[in-house]
Amino acid sequence: MTIWNLGSINADHVYALPHIPVPGETLAAHMLTAGLGGKGANMSVASARAGGKVKHIGAIGPEGGWMLDRMRGYGVDTSSVATLDTPSGHAIIAVAESAENMIILFPGTNRRISPAHVDTTLAAAKAGDLFLTQNETNLQVEAARAARSRGLRVTYAAAPFEAAAVRAILPFTDLLILNEIEAEQLSKETGQGPGSLGLADVIVTLGAEGCLWFHGNEESRFPAARVTPVDTTGAGDTFTGYVLAGLDAGQPMPEAIRLATRAAALKVTRHGAADAIPTKQEVLAFSPG
Repeated sequence: MTIWNLGSINADHVYALPHIPVPGETLAAHMLTAGLGGKGANMSVASARAGGKVKHIGAIGPEGGWMLDRMRGYGVDTSSVATLDTPSGHAIIAVAESAENMIILFPGTNRRISPAHVDTTLAAAKAGDLFLTQNETNLQVEAARAARSRGLRVTYAAAPFEAAAVRAILPFTDLLILNEIEAEQLSKETGQGPGSLGLADVIVTLGAEGCLWFHGNEESRFPAARVTPVDTTGAGDTFTGYVLAGLDAGQPMPEAIRLATRAAALKVTRHGAADAIPTKQEVLAFSPG
C-alpha cells in the first residue's frame, strides 16, 4: 500500500541564545543550525524510515530544492511536491539556555497548494491506501473527503490544534491522533471525550507516560520507554509516522503503537526534527535505560 501525506515542508532555522529577547532588544546568537522540519515532512520521513512507502503532497518555493533532496534521501517520494514562485515555509526558532523557546512560523507555500494538484495526485491512489494530513497546510478537509471517497483510510493529526479545523474534518476521519492537551481542547469544544467521537480509532499521546488507544468501547494504555530527553521536537510526528508505517505493513494497531512509542523515545534523545528521526533498524536495536 501507499501512505499519501498532505503535509507541510519547512526549513527550520534554530538560534541558540542566552535568553529570549524582549521587545526592542538586539541579541547575538552563539549558534545557528538549519534543518528540515514541518509536521508534514517530519511524519513522511518517519514513515519512510520505518519502512513505509510514502508519497508526500505539498509545495515548496524556488529556494526549497534542498529540502526535497533531504526528504528523498530519507526514502520519501517527493514527485507530488509542487514548486511555486513564492517562498517556502520556514520557522525561526530561538532557544534560550534555560530551554525556553520562541517560534516564528511563516507558512509560505504550505498554504498555497492548489485543489487541482491534490486531485491529480490522489487520482493515482488505490482503495486500501492510507491518507494522512495535519493542520499546517490548506485543503485538509477537501483532500480528506476525496481520499475517503476513493476508499483510503484517513488519518488526521490534529496539530497545531484549531477547533474549527478539527470539527470540519472529523466526519471524514478514521484515525485521529492528538496529544493530551489537544484532547482536552477538543473535549471542551465538542463536549465529547476521545472515546465517544464515533471514530474507528483515536490515539491520545501522553508524552513520557505513553499513549491511550480508543477503539470502539475499548481503551488500552501503552507505556513509554524511559529515557533522558534532550529535545522533544518532532517526537509526536515520529510516533504518528511510525504508526502509519506499521498499519501500512499490515500490523495490528497494538503492534504499530508499541514500535511507535519506542521510536518516539529514541527520537527525544537526539537534537533536531526530521533529520534526527531514527530508522526502524535503530529502533529495534534500541535498549532504553
